[in-house]
Amino acid sequence: MKEKIKMLYDKDDKIAYKILLELENEVSESNELYNYFDELLNMLKNENTFVRVRAFRLICALAKWDCDNKINNSIDLILSELDDDTSTSVRQCLNKLNLILMYKIELTDKVSNKLKQLDLSKYKESMQSLIKRDIDSILKNI
Repeated sequence: MKEKIKMLYDKDDKIAYKILLELENEVSESNELYNYFDELLNMLKNENTFVRVRAFRLICALAKWDCDNKINNSIDLILSELDDDTSTSVRQCLNKLNLILMYKIELTDKVSNKLKQLDLSKYKESMQSLIKRDIDSILKNI
C-alpha cells in the first residue's frame, strides 16, 4: 500500500492515474487505505494540482470507512481543493464529492455552503457553465 501511495506522486500522470483507479477500486472493497488517511490529507497540501486531486478523490472514497470522523475533522482542508485554479481539477473533485455526502450526511450543510460560495469567475466562461451545472446537480440531490 505504501508503494502505491508513493506512486500517486509520480511525475508520469499515466502511472499515477492507473494507481489512483486501482486504489479507488480497492477502497470500494476494503478499508486498508484508511490507515493512510493522514498521508492523503498531507497530499492535499502538495503544490502539484494532480497530486491534490488524487488525494481528494481517495478521501471521498474513504468516507464509507471513516469511523473516526477524520473527514469531519478535516472537512475545511478537504473542501479547500474546490478553490483550485484549474477548472478540470475542480470538476474531478465535484464528481467525487457525492461520496462524502452519501456517507457523511452530517456534513451536508458545510458542503452545501462551500459549493454556494465558490468563485467561478476565475475560470473560462465555457468552464464556468460546466462547473455551475456540476454544482447545481449536487445541490439538487442533497
